[in-house]
Amino acid sequence: METVPRHAPTIIDPNLMALVAKGDRRAFGQLYDQSSPLLYTLSIRILGDQDEAADLLQEVYTEVWCKIARYEPRRGSPLAWLVTLTRNRAIDRLRSRTAKGHGKTDSLSNTPAERLQDHAPPSYDRQVDTEMRSRVSQALAELPAAQQQVLEMAYYEGLRTRRSRNA
Repeated sequence: METVPRHAPTIIDPNLMALVAKGDRRAFGQLYDQSSPLLYTLSIRILGDQDEAADLLQEVYTEVWCKIARYEPRRGSPLAWLVTLTRNRAIDRLRSRTAKGHGKTDSLSNTPAERLQDHAPPSYDRQVDTEMRSRVSQALAELPAAQQQVLEMAYYEGLRTRRSRNA
């Protein structure tokens, strides 16, 4: 199972978000530097295309710049907000692509992690990030293959079970 880039941060200072909300371009640059490796890798993982992932990231960061006032710290961390925003936009693109008859994307398990990491923007090394990814990867690896596939489909492709659709 693939993991996010080895050096992606898991913590972004909420004060940085406040500075971006005030229009601080330097803070926005820091936000981009800290979050783009993870968001780019997530975008590639979902969309399966580097160019489309880069295009999506441009849209996401434009939206962040314009709508950062919508970020509510009490609802989650800055990185969780960015990941959710990116994931939702990427899944919207997948659904649009499917609706236009472009067919299904390749299986997630067919894309080697090395290929994704080679094209990710530079990032920062944090031991906590590495340990967390290792624990999550280990926990997922201990699941039966069918359960791993269900989790990947639910997260990366936005698929839901019948029960969750009816809820």
